[in-house]
Amino acid sequence: MIQIIPVLDLMSGMAVSGKSGNRDTYKPLKSAYSSSPDPVEIASVLKRNGAQQIYIADLDAIEKKGSNLDLVQKINHIMPVMLDWGVKDLLSFEFALEFASKIIVATETLKSLDELQAIFDKFPKDRIVVSVDIKNGKLLAPEMDISLDLFKEHLRELNPSQIILLDISKVGTHEGFNMSLIDEFADFNDSLMLGGGIIPSEIKSLDEKGIKSVLVGSALHKGEIPLI
Repeated sequence: MIQIIPVLDLMSGMAVSGKSGNRDTYKPLKSAYSSSPDPVEIASVLKRNGAQQIYIADLDAIEKKGSNLDLVQKINHIMPVMLDWGVKDLLSFEFALEFASKIIVATETLKSLDELQAIFDKFPKDRIVVSVDIKNGKLLAPEMDISLDLFKEHLRELNPSQIILLDISKVGTHEGFNMSLIDEFADFNDSLMLGGGIIPSEIKSLDEKGIKSVLVGSALHKGEIPLI
């Protein structure tokens, strides 16, 4: 059965929501699990309702406008956090390990393939999650001159235990996941987590495709997709 992993985006000490990665338009999150955008309160209720782990994006850190690591650490005591805080290299990955159970290395912020290799050389795979960020059908990797196909070749060599396939263009849109991306990553199915626009009607088909887990934000907080 497919695992639903709740998503929380943090900004200025609050849980926020928005669409398609346009972060300057994000607003305080209105969640079915809490009357306030307090991320610790939301995480606590999610845990009580069956959440086994949580994906957190620290948008302030990703945008280089500060961080919410104190809140991340509190939530990590409630349940394991998979944290995206804008890792760019080995040092920023190592620092974040003090605050969360798993650290995401996202193509959006990664400085180079050499730094990715250095992370895998030094740390166990069960602490590393690689996020393949897609925007408008292309790999989002502003610091690297690399195609999606070439990045996939590097992934095959590294053989991560967990890979997020994140279609940023679909985030918060309720349009459903880009199914063509799944076909492109079919040989990674055992380690894939999907994120971006997931809707209730496609959970069954994703399960049938062999997807083990999905990251759900908007549809979960609106009460459209249950945790279990």
